[in-house]
Amino acid sequence: MATAHSRTAARFMLSPAVILLLGWMIVPLSMTLYFSFQRYNLLMPGQEAWVGFLNYKYFLTDPAFFAALWNTLMLVGGVLLITVVGGIALAVLLDQPMWGQGIVRILVIAPFFVMPTVSALVWKNMFMNPVNGLFAYIAKFLGMQPFDFLAHAPLMSIILIVAWQWLPFATLILLTAMQSLDSEQQEAAEMDGASVVSRFIYLTLPHLGRAITVVVLIQTIFLLSIFAEILVTTNGGPGYASTNITYLVYAQSLLQFDVGGGSAGGIIAVILANIVAIFLMRMVGKNLET
Repeated sequence: MATAHSRTAARFMLSPAVILLLGWMIVPLSMTLYFSFQRYNLLMPGQEAWVGFLNYKYFLTDPAFFAALWNTLMLVGGVLLITVVGGIALAVLLDQPMWGQGIVRILVIAPFFVMPTVSALVWKNMFMNPVNGLFAYIAKFLGMQPFDFLAHAPLMSIILIVAWQWLPFATLILLTAMQSLDSEQQEAAEMDGASVVSRFIYLTLPHLGRAITVVVLIQTIFLLSIFAEILVTTNGGPGYASTNITYLVYAQSLLQFDVGGGSAGGIIAVILANIVAIFLMRMVGKNLET
């Protein structure tokens, strides 16, 4: 009886948080779903009308959608490749005994705590500026013509900016996993004559498998919603060269004032994100079972 009362009391105390969380999620999602079936333009007040799936048809057949979808995949894939490979390399480096190891680790992790807008502004004005940026000064010093990264390679520039932000996260997770590797296995392999490369391939990488899966899962969920870096640096341009799904929804809703079309794009983005999340969760589950 006491157990039943304690469970009831626990549920009662948790209910306000659960209700608030559901309201925080369900109400905006329901309104977005409702507006996605409406012809709702902020420049034409009072002319709302039910249009069914017309907004979805327009959004899915818009050439900008396929460009944004491709850019989203390239952005996520490029950042994951850089952060996973770079994270493993930094984790191996930071795992070695060195002087000032704690300070070095803090400096490596520091970029993760910089706000996306601030980091994008720093990269845009201090590094990638074709006139006064650091890369321009290096190019001039070497006798080369400065390269305008954001104009001629906008998507790659955003990938580099976002990867710089997320590299510390991947490094921290992989370094933690690497420190749990059994040192006796490493010593036994070394005594058997295994080279450094062989020990890394056959011992370290398999041990980091689960950590890599976690890094890929968490980063993918957040990378699908990258927005601030694009807004601050390129505004999705030139053309649609650096527009992802999130920025396309923003442009449709707030730049073109088409709330109905933007809501349809938002629902499509939610569906795509859930498909990716389900796939990754199954991959994580299979990895953890092995």
